Amino acid sequence: MIETRNLTKRYGNLIAVNNINLKLGAGDVFGFIGPNGSGKTTTMRMIATLLNPDHGEAYVCGQSIYTNQEEIRRLVGFMPDFFGVYDDMTVIEYLEFFCAAYRIKSSARRKICEEKLELVDMSFKRDAMVNELSRGQTQRIGLARTLLHDPQVLLLDEPASGLDPRARIEIRTLLKRLGEMKKTVIVSSHILPELADVCTRVGMIEKGNLIIDGNVAEVMKQARQRIVLNIRVKARTEDAAKLLEQCDSVEKINVTESQMIEVTLMQDIEDYSDIPSQLINTGFALQLFREEEVNLETAFMELTKGLVQ
Repeated sequence: MIETRNLTKRYGNLIAVNNINLKLGAGDVFGFIGPNGSGKTTTMRMIATLLNPDHGEAYVCGQSIYTNQEEIRRLVGFMPDFFGVYDDMTVIEYLEFFCAAYRIKSSARRKICEEKLELVDMSFKRDAMVNELSRGQTQRIGLARTLLHDPQVLLLDEPASGLDPRARIEIRTLLKRLGEMKKTVIVSSHILPELADVCTRVGMIEKGNLIIDGNVAEVMKQARQRIVLNIRVKARTEDAAKLLEQCDSVEKINVTESQMIEVTLMQDIEDYSDIPSQLINTGFALQLFREEEVNLETAFMELTKGLVQ
């Protein structure tokens, strides 16, 4: 559905996007992660045919961004980070206005608008004035507007930006639903932990370079070079820590102020079943034993350097 080949954009001596190669299929929800100025928006605007690249190629549903721009714009729904709404229009009037812009037949407009309002859970605001909506409600109406012409590809630039926790959860639920509808979605976001639940794939971009591209599990595995265990015993924490230091599979031990024993295993150690057995057999009562979870935010910090243009 989306394929880019060495997609590049320069502004003078500045390389905003440097040889980006992507290939996404139907139902892929691609989390595009990177700091401001890393090239996310520029890449999405080129795919949407709103910006011409200096080098490389991109295809949307098999159509070239150079020769089939009009067709691509029928296939793509692009939602920018910030967009304006018109005063003195109700929500339903606002959506019908954009239906007309998309050249949707007048006889079908009202039904389509009602369907999209239901999809984004905003039917209860159909007669409200658009300029009186909350930030979260405005984002959902913006997404409904993006979906009016039933695009196969969605490019969502920071759709959860500035939203409260409830509104972010609602946007996340919508993104899951879009993937289930076999839409191809690229979504950029700084709310890293929440993307892990939504995306099938993740890309990390730094200074215009796509440094990571893979499914979420692969990215997590790449970030976790060593397993970290969190262990708590009922008593004699320091003695338990000294015992664990003698294990061949253990690289480092740290005891926190809350008496949690953090055990970092040697690289490539996957089986640590001997550790709890050793503690129990030596007379320690285990209260907690778990593997420390690596989330998307941790992966981002491990795999990137924080470089911007």
